[in-house]
Amino acid sequence: MKNPANAFLLAFALFCVSSVNTAAEELSTKQDHQRVLDLLGIEKLRRGADGNPDSEYAANYDESKANNKLGSLPPITTKNQSDWWAQQRPEIVEHFDREIYGRVPKNLPKVSWVKSKEATSTIAGIPVVVTHLIGKVDNREHPDIEVNIQMSVTLPEKQQGALPLVLEMSISPEFRELLKKRYTEKQLAEFNGGWQEQVIRKGWGYAELIPSSAQADNGEGLDKGIIGLANKGKPRNLEDWGVLRAWAWSASKAMDYFETNNNIDESRIAIEGHSRYGKAALVAMAYDSRFAVAFISSSGEAGAKLWRRNYGEQVGNIAGSGEYHWMAGNFLKYAGPLDVEDIPVDAHQLIALCAPRPVFISSGDAGDGWVDPKGMFLAALHSSPVYELLGKKGLQDRNFPEVGIGLMQGDIAWRQHTGGHTPGPNWTTFLEFSERYFSR
Repeated sequence: MKNPANAFLLAFALFCVSSVNTAAEELSTKQDHQRVLDLLGIEKLRRGADGNPDSEYAANYDESKANNKLGSLPPITTKNQSDWWAQQRPEIVEHFDREIYGRVPKNLPKVSWVKSKEATSTIAGIPVVVTHLIGKVDNREHPDIEVNIQMSVTLPEKQQGALPLVLEMSISPEFRELLKKRYTEKQLAEFNGGWQEQVIRKGWGYAELIPSSAQADNGEGLDKGIIGLANKGKPRNLEDWGVLRAWAWSASKAMDYFETNNNIDESRIAIEGHSRYGKAALVAMAYDSRFAVAFISSSGEAGAKLWRRNYGEQVGNIAGSGEYHWMAGNFLKYAGPLDVEDIPVDAHQLIALCAPRPVFISSGDAGDGWVDPKGMFLAALHSSPVYELLGKKGLQDRNFPEVGIGLMQGDIAWRQHTGGHTPGPNWTTFLEFSERYFSR
């Protein structure tokens, strides 16, 4: 295997396709996608970029043809903190709610965390306690739909005081077992960077949340999961939340649990996600101010990548039937009668919603072009004025650095690593970044 990271990405995509529920009584993904198009009055979407380099629609990987400017969307120009908090930030949130990720319903059912199993183990030679939890969502108003959020929390057995914790938005146990059958332990270790061992050696704890247990990663499941439960099994409206927002909600419910655990310091919680979970982690960080620091790995389009940059994945890919469920229904019009220049916000504003809390934007090198590393760097750069307005340090260099050269001095940080589409090589860098904020 030449590149285990990219093989992992392919396996992830195949798993998501194979996990689609095909029950005859439910709307299929294509049917629901068409239903949204009909609501918008769209006959045909512009297609997205093609990963096949021989296709007439091949993704652009030529930097000379890429757009490095915000075009119709000016940079953030707020001059004082009160205007940012009272006016501009709420306006940006409203755009993301209505047009991009969708609105979270009011008065969602409560989540009760219950311990399903607890065991002792050893990680990096250190005794730990692993607690498996189920977040049971109250479904008394619609008993036909059950939602049980899966999460495990691992803490050192011997600890002094409440500990910092790293929350990973993680793959399901079923997918984890699939990977163990396909790849060696060494290949898997290269992909994840041994981050759990690194965290435990620091004396911190970690949690692994399974976002897909809150909401399935497909359009066919939108009448189930937390989205379906909130809608009592009915299809979404155009402004209703999509899967990325539902995954972010599940991270917030995990945070609710951390606040009740005396062994965890709820003021020192980091959130991490890779690829599609990197998108969700950034959304969670933007909307929930309780997260202290974020590691956003290879999140790409709908994450930290500028929508307006013609490089790698494009709006048409996200709006297509394979990924539209991540977004609000309204988003699809930007691949129909409207285009990318009509989107009222861009990724730099999503990052700015995290301010003044620190965010580390990460990407791979060769093999990670689809997520557009430079497009994510530019988004981080354009978010910097808000960090500086709020008394923090933005990205410390305007020039796109070489692979392996981290821009880590500011509260917005950036590093591109070798190894392609994987978070592994940047875990050490992120934990060092977090330690600046977590050390007492």
